[in-house]
Amino acid sequence: MSTTVTADIEVDVPVRVAYDQWTQYESFPHFLGGVESVRQLDDTTTHWVVKVGGVEREFDADISDQVPDDHVAWRSTAAATPHRGRVDFRPVDADTTRIDLTIEWEPEGFVEKAGAVLQVDDLQVKRDLKRFKHFVEERNAPSGAWRGEVHGGVEGNDPDLRP
Repeated sequence: MSTTVTADIEVDVPVRVAYDQWTQYESFPHFLGGVESVRQLDDTTTHWVVKVGGVEREFDADISDQVPDDHVAWRSTAAATPHRGRVDFRPVDADTTRIDLTIEWEPEGFVEKAGAVLQVDDLQVKRDLKRFKHFVEERNAPSGAWRGEVHGGVEGNDPDLRP
């Protein structure tokens, strides 16, 4: 049984600030519930440690598509923790950005399956976006930035290098 969660929020920062902060994956534990740590292994691979329902899991995720100030898409690399997602950034005006987030995964075990049925996952994602809003608005500047593009899981800005 696959679960899909969608959520959106408007943040009171320019699109570049919202996007640049989102690409600082190692800051995710500051606003994503259940995320213990994220390490950036290279431009397209992150290593995650999460705790869901008291169960700790580790997995890698690859950035499959990324365009600055527009979107980031990812997918896990292990069959044991299948998930994927996409976050889109749309300017509402010069100082406001709409963020649309979609996450799909396969819940495992009773706790995760019950959470999906009871829509606990929806509430968690909405809370996480609110925490991101607070985090980025409070700073009003990203803690870093990565402006490269990724297409088909391959990093590069040169169109001749894209698959």
